[in-house]
Amino acid sequence: MSDLSTRPYLIRAIYEWCVDGGLTPYLAVRVNEQTEVPVAHVKDGEIVLNISSGAVRNLELGNEYITCSGRFGGASFDLIVPVAAVIGIFAKETGQGLVFQGEDTGIPPSAGPESKPAARKPQLTIVK
Repeated sequence: MSDLSTRPYLIRAIYEWCVDGGLTPYLAVRVNEQTEVPVAHVKDGEIVLNISSGAVRNLELGNEYITCSGRFGGASFDLIVPVAAVIGIFAKETGQGLVFQGEDTGIPPSAGPESKPAARKPQLTIVK
């Protein structure tokens, strides 16, 4: 039981906080070979997804995967995001949310060059 990750529980908590507050939950994701998202919308190996009830259908925030259906450029797309690939979850309107630091051991690193996190300034704030 000690191997149980807190990441999916924290994602669900911030999602519920956004919904309860009337805010739009956005999910920042590091795209890898296990992530199924529209590649045309991936920038620098990452994608930000609006996961509000008005933007997606059949949202499942599971312990291993986040799945839903969404529309991109007018075309429907089934999304599959490993929980370990989630960089953070935040409210669009305020930028408040949670950023995950360090690598989760839930998925092996990709062999490609985009597997290394790029050095960048933090854009999200941690909810206390």
